[in-house]
Amino acid sequence: MTSHTEYLWFETRLAREFLNITDKVRTVVKASGVKDGLVLVSAMHITATVYVNDDESGLIHDIEAWADRLAPPGDYQHHRTGESNGDAHLKNLLLGHQVVLPITNGDLDLGPWEQVFYGEFDGQRRKRVVVKVLGE
Repeated sequence: MTSHTEYLWFETRLAREFLNITDKVRTVVKASGVKDGLVLVSAMHITATVYVNDDESGLIHDIEAWADRLAPPGDYQHHRTGESNGDAHLKNLLLGHQVVLPITNGDLDLGPWEQVFYGEFDGQRRKRVVVKVLGE
């Protein structure tokens, strides 16, 4: 079995931002040489998310608004530690920390509208995502 690991680095312009990283993940998969296997894409920060969905601006807005309704900015116990990002931690739990995707014939095997996203809820500083490819 082959294993290949790369890191994607991001520094978002805004505190909250959603980035389509499908092409970056696809590049890592192709560089791995794996023809049949799986790729793990995982945010290495607990105030960020990696998820799969449609790349449609209205939907991205809806996802952000939904996350704000369920974990609104506000006063959290976590803020007593000197932090101000309690809602960002909860949004990570809502949207997920990582995804595992199939690789077939050396490429991501996604549905017709599926795209891979990195979502940032406490940005404007350097963050990373691990991409780990396993297979034959």
